[in-house]
Amino acid sequence: MNQIQSKKKALQKTAMLLISLIMLFTLVIGCSNNTANTPAPSEPATGADKKPDAPKERVTLKIEVFDRGNAPDGMTVTDNQMTKYIQENFGDPNNIDVEFVPVPRSEEINQLNVLMAAGSAPDIIFTYNAGAIYNFASQGGLTDLTDIIKEHGPNLQSYLADSLQYGVFDGTQYSMVARRVHLQKYSSLIRQDWLDKLKLPVPKTTQETYDTLVAFKDNKLGGDQTIPLGFALAPDSYEPIIWSFIKEQSDEARYLRSVTIGSREYPILMDGHKEGIQFLNKLYNEGLMDPDFALDVDKKRKQEQVVNGRVGMYSEDAVLSYGNDTSIAMTLETNVPGANLTPLLPWTDFEGKNRQPSYTPSGMHIAVPVFSERAVEAVKYVNWMAQDEVIQYMAFGDEGVHHTIVDGFPVNNGSDEAKKLLFNSGDMLIVTNGIDFGSMEKNIASTVLPVIEKHRELAKQARVNAMKDSVQQPIQYDKPLESEAKHSVIMLDKYHELLVKSTLAKPADFDKTYEAALKDFMDTAGTEVINERTALYNTMKK
Repeated sequence: MNQIQSKKKALQKTAMLLISLIMLFTLVIGCSNNTANTPAPSEPATGADKKPDAPKERVTLKIEVFDRGNAPDGMTVTDNQMTKYIQENFGDPNNIDVEFVPVPRSEEINQLNVLMAAGSAPDIIFTYNAGAIYNFASQGGLTDLTDIIKEHGPNLQSYLADSLQYGVFDGTQYSMVARRVHLQKYSSLIRQDWLDKLKLPVPKTTQETYDTLVAFKDNKLGGDQTIPLGFALAPDSYEPIIWSFIKEQSDEARYLRSVTIGSREYPILMDGHKEGIQFLNKLYNEGLMDPDFALDVDKKRKQEQVVNGRVGMYSEDAVLSYGNDTSIAMTLETNVPGANLTPLLPWTDFEGKNRQPSYTPSGMHIAVPVFSERAVEAVKYVNWMAQDEVIQYMAFGDEGVHHTIVDGFPVNNGSDEAKKLLFNSGDMLIVTNGIDFGSMEKNIASTVLPVIEKHRELAKQARVNAMKDSVQQPIQYDKPLESEAKHSVIMLDKYHELLVKSTLAKPADFDKTYEAALKDFMDTAGTEVINERTALYNTMKK
């Protein structure tokens, strides 16, 4: 019997009144579909074509839901048109009262820790943070879903497929992991009107990009406050640059020389990491990036500089700049007549490729607390949801009422009815992150349809760029690392400290500054994490 199962059995014997209070002090950082290419059904899908085996006595199933404070007037996140649809089409046929339990999105890990420690968490909990789920499991706090899924989850097994492996810890299925359809992570954009003014082409290599940034600065195309490279203390700014310098290619090398913080891989010991930070130091000391980037942790400063016309190039979370009339691109064009943005691939690695990180095909972890008496009903709920007709309705509603068909794809029509049904569709449709229409090309085409027509092709190109030469994070071997979960917050702080100090250092002081900050990172938590990674890897390879 493994360690998790032993702890779990002991806790169950004492009725699981409290999970170890250590979880209250564990702060970890977090922050699809094989559906047919057909429009949503004309009538709400019931998911009841197959008669369910309803329990003899009516029971209550409690389900977590993110509360973002965005419910339409007259509705709440726990009582709205979508919750009624779920009750009528899943709950009633199965003799189940479905009750939603709100958890503030901005405080979800802290709140979940409190609920789990008090034994009062809902029957279905979820989070994007694998470290948090592993902590719950290692404390004996989660139900083993292996056999329940085999018996009651044929749809979800087929639908989630490879995603399920991400919820197996120490050989036990502790979570059902949603599929992630869109794996694009970051996009880079450049001021096309600035390039035109200087008669320059869109840069295609790191050297060309550097030369272009120098030209932007020398010509002060954004005025006296020109910022050639918009930059913030955020992954969408520094990851695209740093990863272009990384030389490790194998999953083994990457696994043994990196750490995971939240859901991201940080190549702290990989060949090329230091050179990537040194390039940032060069950009900073030559006045090619925002000198106050270290103060911009929420990226608001970077966005403000972009829309006010001061920034020549920047990177962002994939295609955030293109959308409706209030998008970043449209706001820039309104503020600065003649301005326009072009997607590009600015950074090249030692092989001339556009190496960049992408998401793994796994989304949120969906789990059942060990003290829940509704594990079977919980699996049945996810299994019901993992049907094409249910996914389509929860994502798009009815044609003509909530969506229209554009180029063969359902698109939210923005009507009042659509807002009432779909305001938190992504939070309710927990079985998938994104809607799969059968291929990456179709999926990208579907995502850009809501973008205003003049920017639609640009948005499409940005998504295509974000997948070129992309690499996924190596799968965690058998389980997340306890040391990473324990040190997640301090590791991010120390990594940002390394990045900021090394970038701001005088060029002559770069080496000593970088090495001192790296030593501090390793002494604080890095060495413990790397040692645990190495031991786990060696064990798994035996």
